Amino acid sequence: MVQPISEAITGAEPNDDPGTPEGALTEFYRAFNERDAELMARNWIDGDEAAMDNPLGGIKRGWNEIRQVYERIFGGRARVRVAFHDYTLHLAGESFLAVGRERGTFKTDDTELCLAIRTSRWFRLVDGRWRQIHHHGSIEDPELLARYQAAVR
Repeated sequence: MVQPISEAITGAEPNDDPGTPEGALTEFYRAFNERDAELMARNWIDGDEAAMDNPLGGIKRGWNEIRQVYERIFGGRARVRVAFHDYTLHLAGESFLAVGRERGTFKTDDTELCLAIRTSRWFRLVDGRWRQIHHHGSIEDPELLARYQAAVR
C-alpha cells in the first residue's frame, strides 16, 4: 500500500512511537536534529545488514560504520538540521519504505547552506518496533553538492 503524506516530519512531532512508521521517522529526525547518538542507535538495526549511501559519507555497511558517520556529524562544528517532506510511505508486511525529500540547513561560523536532498529510508519491524535498515540520500544540484562537500571538508 502506498500512502502519500503531506505534513513534514521534523522530529518535534508528538508521535514518536517506533511501533508506527510515522513514529519511527519522527524518532530518526529527532535523533538527527538533536544530535542524540543513543536514540539514533535505537532507530537503526544493529548489525551488518544495515546500509547507508549518501554524498558525504559514501557507502557504509553495518551499524558500526554508519554510527561513525553520525558521530562525526554530531561531534563536528557544523550544525545540520533537516525535515522530511513531500514523501510517500510504501507499506509491505513487516517492512516499509519512505521516499521523499529533506530540506534543511548546514551552518558553521562562516558558512550557511540551504540543503535539498532526495531521500529514501527503509525500515523493518523487529520486536514490535520499526528499525531502519537502509538510507539513501542524494543532492540533485551539482553546485550545492560541491559547496556542501567543500564545507564539510
